[in-house]
Amino acid sequence: MAKNAGTEETMEIRKNFFRCVIPSMLAFALSGIYAIVDGFFIGNKIGDFGLAAINIAYPLTALIQAVGSGIGMGGAILYSICEGAKKTEEKNRYFKVTSLLLAGVSLLLMGGLAISAPAVLRMFGAVGEIYPLALAYIRFIIYGAFFQVLSTGLVPFLRNMGGAVLAMVAMISGFLTNILLDYLLVWRFPYGMAGAALATVIGQAVTFAVCLCFLLARRNSLRSRMGKGFWGLAKRVLLIAPSPFGLAFVPNITLILVNKSAVLYGGEAAVTSYAAVSYISCVVLLLLQGISDGCQPLMSLYYGEGDGAKTGRVKRIAYQFSAVTALFCMVLLYLVRNQAAVLFGASDQTVASVGAILPVFLIGYLFASFSRITVSAFYATGKDKMAYLLIYAEPVFLLVLLLILPERLGIGGTWVSVPVSQLLIMLLSLFFLYRGKYPGKTGAGLSIRKWKNRRSPGSGNNG
Repeated sequence: MAKNAGTEETMEIRKNFFRCVIPSMLAFALSGIYAIVDGFFIGNKIGDFGLAAINIAYPLTALIQAVGSGIGMGGAILYSICEGAKKTEEKNRYFKVTSLLLAGVSLLLMGGLAISAPAVLRMFGAVGEIYPLALAYIRFIIYGAFFQVLSTGLVPFLRNMGGAVLAMVAMISGFLTNILLDYLLVWRFPYGMAGAALATVIGQAVTFAVCLCFLLARRNSLRSRMGKGFWGLAKRVLLIAPSPFGLAFVPNITLILVNKSAVLYGGEAAVTSYAAVSYISCVVLLLLQGISDGCQPLMSLYYGEGDGAKTGRVKRIAYQFSAVTALFCMVLLYLVRNQAAVLFGASDQTVASVGAILPVFLIGYLFASFSRITVSAFYATGKDKMAYLLIYAEPVFLLVLLLILPERLGIGGTWVSVPVSQLLIMLLSLFFLYRGKYPGKTGAGLSIRKWKNRRSPGSGNNG
């Protein structure tokens, strides 16, 4: 009887896992395709320089969206933990505080990036004909920062409120809008880079509108009194935010560092080749992030309930599914490597170059599949310091490798540095797991009890 009960429980966890993860994967993949869609239309309309310009400007777009994801995920994690601990009033306060943070930070980003963008683009390696194209693109992206931060920040709440499918619908709606407007503003009308950027912003605005409709329909169940604890709650959200922010943005630090190295050791041709590779890698890494973020609500919920066994089961399923997904992508992309860049309207020379270098990057997907689940499990269960270390060590490792390998191997050393840095992060993840620092093991129950018994800022006992 006990064995049958355990089997049924595992099957139920698997069912809940895939119900959360599949829509999350699709939503994250579509968010990555936003950049690919712009690259497709611009590459076919303007050519290699337009493709390289979007690739260089994209980290700023990603910064805006990663800030929204970081703050939104930070608030959503605390929302789920409070839900598991039956703290209804407190979870609603976390939602309200996070929404205000998202709105305020979006305005700060808009002002700061409007001033600094030209200098930042040059620092990223925008030179010659690429610079004015990149600047034309990023200006309109910055003007729409409000919609981008709010859309990426509210989607985690939809997932954690049981609206994983609607979160996917919101992303699909924005994606389809982006495609239609890219076609109109880039191909049919001569708006070029500015048109592609405007299509992206309006697509994000549509995603935000869908999220807003869902939240307005649930406004009665989200009511709460703020009290005097705003800054205490905001501090907790912001302490978690660097982990999901880093998970979303670190691939773009990779993009910045590799672009700079590619310019130094391979010139504009190498930057253009890496543009196509980075677009492809972006979608694969976002699929893996969809798995890690999709299983986060379950881990946070079970952690809040004090059920370490269920948290561990979700983690094991996530590792297995993430590895299978990475292997599938590796095999598929290896088979189509010589045609992969054709999608972006690249020249024959760039297509051949991408076919030659893409296999170097493929092995890194398997390493990333392991480390991303480890990081997500850490920050989903309150182990923020471990998550910080794993996330932000990767660009440090990459920087060190880029200072050494290209000097010895030329442009090949630039390409090899990426999967080697991912391997090092996976090994560091394994070290933490071996040392017994994974949440859900011994000692986790104490932290869960502390969470359940503590008093929130500005409130009484919400239990």
